[in-house]
Amino acid sequence: MSESAELHRSLLTLDSHIDIPWPPQGAAEDDPFANTARCVDLPKMRRGGLAAGCFAAYIPQGARDEAGHAAAWARACGMLEAIHGMNRSVGDLAARVVSRAEAIEAAWRAGMIAAIPAVENGYAIGGDPGKLAELRERGAVYLTLTHNGHNELADSANARADLGNPPEEHGGLSALGRTAIGEMNRLGMMVDVSHASRAAMMQAAALSRSPIIASHSCIRALCDHPRNLDDAQLDALRDVGGVVQITAVSGFLRLRAKPEAVQVADYVDHVDYAVRRIGIAHVGISSDFDGGGGFTGWRHAGESANLTAELHRRGYGQSELAALWGGNFLRVMRAAEAVAA
Repeated sequence: MSESAELHRSLLTLDSHIDIPWPPQGAAEDDPFANTARCVDLPKMRRGGLAAGCFAAYIPQGARDEAGHAAAWARACGMLEAIHGMNRSVGDLAARVVSRAEAIEAAWRAGMIAAIPAVENGYAIGGDPGKLAELRERGAVYLTLTHNGHNELADSANARADLGNPPEEHGGLSALGRTAIGEMNRLGMMVDVSHASRAAMMQAAALSRSPIIASHSCIRALCDHPRNLDDAQLDALRDVGGVVQITAVSGFLRLRAKPEAVQVADYVDHVDYAVRRIGIAHVGISSDFDGGGGFTGWRHAGESANLTAELHRRGYGQSELAALWGGNFLRVMRAAEAVAA
């Protein structure tokens, strides 16, 4: 086994953003314990030495009316229930659904894969921040404020003309969004600013009492996409103790690039840039697998060791790799938990 492969196997490796199949088909393709055609299943995680993953209940933006909000809430609850269905063992594979940093580490020490629930898009709560408590009770460790399209909480980095969005609606966060961030702080949920507009992201950084995260974003200086973070945003993230989890979406790594034209080196270029700009303590790794992520060399969870190999080739040692592959994310989790306590 190569030195980088041994290093990889020694790490608590955590991918901070993975999508799950939805709606369920009742087929083997939905079973996380089966070998499937999806980018992530437990056999691929085991094969690729991926110890933990944040599995997102992704809610696409829809109509902001009573029916739309009710449907979004039902979907979020149904998806979180499906994620909790991973809490079992099949043969020599075992997963534990966990929602605290200490529990993630305990699962790793026990040789179990940690499945960590999250919710993508504040549209899930409609106009009711009281629903955040139920999401937290159902295990969600973070809420992504928006997706593509503005919602009741904040402006999105990608306004949706097909939904009647103006370029900017709230000037960043709405009053409701500010209330929601306070409630998330109270509950120990991390505030995720991926997909949020620049103004909303900067306001969230200033407002949140715990460090914010960008659970799946890239670097705007290297790829000028509105979903990516510019230098001032990176600096703001650093200044509040947050973390940017570089993601594997090819179009965020190289503008308009197809997955087959993007390589592991392109991904690590974004990691390198962020590390140089804001320091190793504020950078992490995510895939957005099964939600658009993947490129040559990291097409699925089974190829995760290829990232470690390239990072190690560029001079990252064990402590730096541990920080990137989960340590920084767990630090922010603990900070959110401490604020709630």
